[in-house]
Amino acid sequence: MKTPKVIAEIGCNHKGDIEIAREMIGIAATFAKCDFVKFQKRSNKELLTPGEYNARHPNPQNSYGESYGAHREFLEFDIDQHQQLQQWCQEFGIGYSTSVWDLTSAKEIASLNPEFIKIPSACNLNFPMLQYLATHYDGDIHISVGMTTPAEQEHIVQLLEECDAANRVVLYACTSGYPVPFDQVCLLEIQSLSEKFGSRVKEIGFSGHHLGIAIDIATVVLGASWIERHFTLDRTWKGTDHAASLEPDGLRRLVRDVRNVCKTLKFKEGEMTEIELAQRDKLKRVQGVHFN
Repeated sequence: MKTPKVIAEIGCNHKGDIEIAREMIGIAATFAKCDFVKFQKRSNKELLTPGEYNARHPNPQNSYGESYGAHREFLEFDIDQHQQLQQWCQEFGIGYSTSVWDLTSAKEIASLNPEFIKIPSACNLNFPMLQYLATHYDGDIHISVGMTTPAEQEHIVQLLEECDAANRVVLYACTSGYPVPFDQVCLLEIQSLSEKFGSRVKEIGFSGHHLGIAIDIATVVLGASWIERHFTLDRTWKGTDHAASLEPDGLRRLVRDVRNVCKTLKFKEGEMTEIELAQRDKLKRVQGVHFN
């Protein structure tokens, strides 16, 4: 079985501090041993309506600015900073990627040519953005389908098929919430996406916003090729994503357990494994030898 890739989503959990972002890249790469880190890119005045931009943050205690727009701008890295993040990822030996929330951000991040670009659940109906990436970017396009109806999922896949790009698409089962209660994670959506789209897209993944790591292990058994979890250095930091994120040791254990579980998902190659053959000689009770 193919071992799933694990993505540590740093997102905006760096608190707008690029040195914290660098530290998080290093921890994800060398301590947790993830395959990728992922950031976010927004052009906030394009993404938000004037009313949304100028409104107060819905949770003022988590805000880094007087308005929601100011809060988002505080957390934003420009394209030169993203290029620096990408370089640090190369130095640490981990893949770089970013979620893009609008067309301008998609164009900027595509210019860096990462291995893949992610479309978050909130923006997967931005068809001009999807079409741009399908026709102007050669890497893979990862798309979360939280908050997305089956009809909308079909529309997304059809659009990318029409652009001859569906073979570069990874769809992620996802429930949007921070954090998501266990009874709403709905892991069997991985199988549902696989049944509906497995032959039409490249792969199926899972993006989780739940607590703990037990659920992620189950996604391996269900066939997820990619597992994405939010990552923070401190779950008590100010911000809405930290509570649904893993701290360094949780991320390390997730990567370890995913890879170990993946090793187990196979049949015995012969009648018995090598370790069993040795134990059989010592322990197996055989009729006529050990009992009548």
